[in-house]
Amino acid sequence: MSEREEQPANRLRKELPEEQPPGRPPVTDAPAGEAPQGDQPEPVAPTGRERLRKGLWPPRLTRAQLIVALLLFGLGFGLAVQVASNSESDGALRGARQEDLVRILDELDDRTQRLEDEKQGLEKQRDELENSSDQAEEARKQTQEKERQLGILAGTVAAQGPGITVTVEDTKGAVEADMLLDAIQELRAAGAEAIQVNGVRVVAGTYLADTDKSVSVDGNKINAPYRFQVIGKPQDLEPALNIPGGVVQTLEKEQATVTVEQSSKIVVDALRAAERPDYARSSSQ
Repeated sequence: MSEREEQPANRLRKELPEEQPPGRPPVTDAPAGEAPQGDQPEPVAPTGRERLRKGLWPPRLTRAQLIVALLLFGLGFGLAVQVASNSESDGALRGARQEDLVRILDELDDRTQRLEDEKQGLEKQRDELENSSDQAEEARKQTQEKERQLGILAGTVAAQGPGITVTVEDTKGAVEADMLLDAIQELRAAGAEAIQVNGVRVVAGTYLADTDKSVSVDGNKINAPYRFQVIGKPQDLEPALNIPGGVVQTLEKEQATVTVEQSSKIVVDALRAAERPDYARSSSQ
């Protein structure tokens, strides 16, 4: 056979696909870079955990959700601050001894009793005015008594009665005006009716200020030792100064020495001049 006759036969053999062994699928040429279809793994459905993770992250917050989150954060922060402040204010009482707590409760009971006594006294005056045969005379007596009481409170009248004497020794010069003012406030809250400090009468409008290594009361300079003469019920006044975290402990932290003496007779004789108000007038005029 000539060479020209063999070439068409060879060409025909190349164009025909090669026979594959029985039982095997035909192999086709796959595009470059891709695996044959028979070798590709079947797609696996995502699990519930994966779908949940994809739904939660990255977070997709709307504007309304962001505003609600900020409001909740502010509310939680405010509650935390309030709880912390309440815990600080109650810390002194939590650390107090049982006898100190009993003393504080007794003091509160005494204050309640004083208010109740005052209420009963006012009701008694009302009944006397209503039932007295000479209402004009009874009204005059009550007016005089009220004037005397107001004179004691205003410092225009001398007073005497049971009470305590408080002496504060300050060798370090560490006692300041606000510490003495705290003592006055505690004494007033415990029922003090008249107070005198180093010869200066304490009234409703009294103010204290720090001066050069001393303290002034209503513009009057006073020096240590500071001596308080207080008229009131001694059994109420002294415990009010000795409560845990109170006046005595505060002054002792500043290395001051505080002594309290009870007495059946305290004299408060420093007087204040009666001042006529510039603008206020009696409504009965």
